[in-house]
Amino acid sequence: MRFFSLIKLPVVLVLAGLLSACGFHLRGEYSVPEELHTMSFTSYDEYSSLTRYVRAQLELNKVDLVQPSSNIPNLHLIEATMDERTLSLYQNSRAAEKELTYVVKYRVTIPDLGTKNFTTTVNRNYLDNPLTALAKSVEREVIEDEMRQQAASQMMRQLGRVRAEYDTDHVDTNANNTNS
Repeated sequence: MRFFSLIKLPVVLVLAGLLSACGFHLRGEYSVPEELHTMSFTSYDEYSSLTRYVRAQLELNKVDLVQPSSNIPNLHLIEATMDERTLSLYQNSRAAEKELTYVVKYRVTIPDLGTKNFTTTVNRNYLDNPLTALAKSVEREVIEDEMRQQAASQMMRQLGRVRAEYDTDHVDTNANNTNS
């Protein structure tokens, strides 16, 4: 028995080293670029659920939120819309299945690099049974809330690629200027 406990410790240490060496991160943790570790956050509606979720995601990713200023990066929520589309019908022509689409438009401004607009979209399908109207309205509220959380998560993933987006635009602009 003692032999197996002596083997377990080195195996656990080797596995931990391999996981950390390959860049393993816990789910929901994204690497925000260095220039965005201190930023301001503004929104079209400071009291919306989406604003709260985005603020929580920023804090989770260790971003220091400060008051807006011209010399610090800014994340600004422009708008969020929820659209509904009927996917299928019952025999009596009532909607049986619906698709919800949640679209969030936001802008990232980084001093000396400029402003870039982004859009994130979340789609969900659900069954709409008219016989259980009350339960379906509660289910829809839960689905919409989950979509807001997912949109905030997607925004953090997109923020991780912001530097690459700016660099790509800068390279494209320079290539266009040299071709002219």
